[in-house]
Amino acid sequence: ADPRPPARRRRDTEHRLTHDIDVWVASAAADGTPYLVPLSFHWDGETLLLATAADTPTGRNLAATRAARLALGHTRDVSMIEGDIEVLEIDALPRERGDRFAAHTGFDPRALTTPYHWFRISPRRIQAWREANEISGRDLMRDGRWIV
Repeated sequence: ADPRPPARRRRDTEHRLTHDIDVWVASAAADGTPYLVPLSFHWDGETLLLATAADTPTGRNLAATRAARLALGHTRDVSMIEGDIEVLEIDALPRERGDRFAAHTGFDPRALTTPYHWFRISPRRIQAWREANEISGRDLMRDGRWIV
């Protein structure tokens, strides 16, 4: 297929952010040990909200580094997101935001006894491509601003 124009790639990425439920989350421990897990998320138009148990490797890594790389989609239609993380205690998030997360994902970490944190991710770089012919122009966002 012909490469999509950048504006179409942005629309496709925004559709994915709005409608997908799970995202691959890559993080690393201080010793460099990588972790890759799928987590449910909700997009509010500016940030992604995720939750995971505070004492898991991913929870510890995200809290320590305050950075992550996320992947939406599959290898032949991927949106890659690099972002900065704000860590919130599970009861620190406004109730309405937590309710929207639970309604979108079907998962409510506020109801669990295991200590969870919210991780609010502000994208600073977003790329999207399908095949090699879309590698050029794959940047949709840089420094937290849409460039397309």
